[in-house]
Amino acid sequence: MGLFERYLSLWVALCIVAGIGLGAVVPGFFALVASAEIARVNLPVAVLIWAMIVPMLLKIDFAALGQVKEHWRGVGVTLFVNWGVKPFSMALLGSVFIGWLFAPWLASDQIPSYIAGLILLAAAPCTAMVFVWSNLCEGEPHFTLSQVALNDLIMVFAFAPLVGLLLGVASITVPWDTLLLSVMLYIVVPVVVAQLWRRSLLAAGGEPTLRRTLSVLQPLSLTALLATLVLLFGFQGERILAQPAVILLLAVPILIQVYVNAGIAYWLSRRLGVAWCVAAPAALIGASNFFELAVAAAISLFGLNSGAALATVVGVLVEVPVMLSVVRLVKASRGWYERRPA
Repeated sequence: MGLFERYLSLWVALCIVAGIGLGAVVPGFFALVASAEIARVNLPVAVLIWAMIVPMLLKIDFAALGQVKEHWRGVGVTLFVNWGVKPFSMALLGSVFIGWLFAPWLASDQIPSYIAGLILLAAAPCTAMVFVWSNLCEGEPHFTLSQVALNDLIMVFAFAPLVGLLLGVASITVPWDTLLLSVMLYIVVPVVVAQLWRRSLLAAGGEPTLRRTLSVLQPLSLTALLATLVLLFGFQGERILAQPAVILLLAVPILIQVYVNAGIAYWLSRRLGVAWCVAAPAALIGASNFFELAVAAAISLFGLNSGAALATVVGVLVEVPVMLSVVRLVKASRGWYERRPA
């Protein structure tokens, strides 16, 4: 892992401090940023989110979809967990913890927004960081690439209906026009742009040119993420200072769903006789989230200063330490895994 990835949680924590401080010192700047909108799309944030998402999608080779059949059991497990378990389990956990158990310690008018943010976080499987986690646990690279490509393709068509369904079940009003616009802006268009760019880079200089471009863009992508977080916490500062425990409370259902979904994917893989080098990344793909997309969708649907935006940012805060712990768990349990069940 690079310096940025290894210490992502530290950078996020510093962004919390910087954002809250700047929000108190220069509130006029944040008001100006908030006013730069067209059709409910905040233009400065949209530019930052594109800078986050496009370099990550540039890594995806949709030609790898042809390799899906080589690891069909592992692919089936991750598809089931990503699309059949994770979003619904997060909706349940959010309702139980945020809507009930923790409700006395949260602002009542923000509780539906917090739950919506958690649902958005769980509705999109991770795209880029999965390659890091898979490499750390010595996962089968062709499986990881083909699974991520398949998830990205499904996300183009399934993200909006799934989010709409779960927000409706949670009695949260769904602005369908804004949701569909978010899907176009932050999934469909970036996927098309990234794939056209990828093809042009490969045609110009092959894999070395693509790798050089990615090495330049990766720090830009993470810098855009951190700048977005500073803006978000600048808007959220007053609420966080009034309820400093809100971040910890939002982290509880996120942590539970990561470990539960990773465990389900890992256990199912073992029961189905999937090789450990496929089961390990399957557990990680099943557990991790495309938090960049979640942040973008939350901002578009509910606004920069919403509880939904804050909830998705908490997902960024816990991503690195919790996923590293899952990597450690699957590596430590390899001996148990390879003792096949009767």
